[in-house]
Amino acid sequence: MKLLEQIVAEKLLKVKAVKLQPNNPFTWASGWKSPIYCDNRKTLSYPEIRNFIKIELARLVCEHFGEATAIAGVATGAIAQGAMVAEELGLPFVYVRSKPKDHGLENLIEGDLRPGSKVLVIEDLISTGGSSLKAVEAIRNDGSEVIGMLAIFSYGFPVAEKQFKDANVNCMTLSNYDAILDVALATDYIDEAEIKTLQEWRHDPAKWQPSHK
Repeated sequence: MKLLEQIVAEKLLKVKAVKLQPNNPFTWASGWKSPIYCDNRKTLSYPEIRNFIKIELARLVCEHFGEATAIAGVATGAIAQGAMVAEELGLPFVYVRSKPKDHGLENLIEGDLRPGSKVLVIEDLISTGGSSLKAVEAIRNDGSEVIGMLAIFSYGFPVAEKQFKDANVNCMTLSNYDAILDVALATDYIDEAEIKTLQEWRHDPAKWQPSHK
């Protein structure tokens, strides 16, 4: 029986929400070279996958964070998923900007979040964890409690795991980097030689450089 993380990995690879290019790396906005690129917003264009992700995130909220009284999405990637989960659970929804709006009320949190709310944060992707934890900080500074975070996918970087632990945030994901590699290898998306490259990158992504043959 396939695990949920493998099923989600299959769906992400199928619609190219996750792409693996060990021999032709991507360049991230941070400047890092990377053999993987993830854009989970692509899943929104596929109703069956979009609904599957919504249902599984909502199920995890019920099973692990049943005390939640509000859902917050992290802008911009998790606004849609967060709103769908909130709708599924019948809970209030807000989203958190990466920085305050530069006009009007200069909001950082959009929507009405009652002080003292128990907030479950929805994220689409966890890399280093920095932007995700900025959203957590904004919610805490606004007078509410963050009871946890759910994301579609995580690269599993040690730096992210440490940051979430230090910030006392329980973070769970539908799928992860190891599951992607397992599924990609099993379906001949990549071969054994490319697996080694992908594993080396995850070990030290900031310093990784592609080998030139």
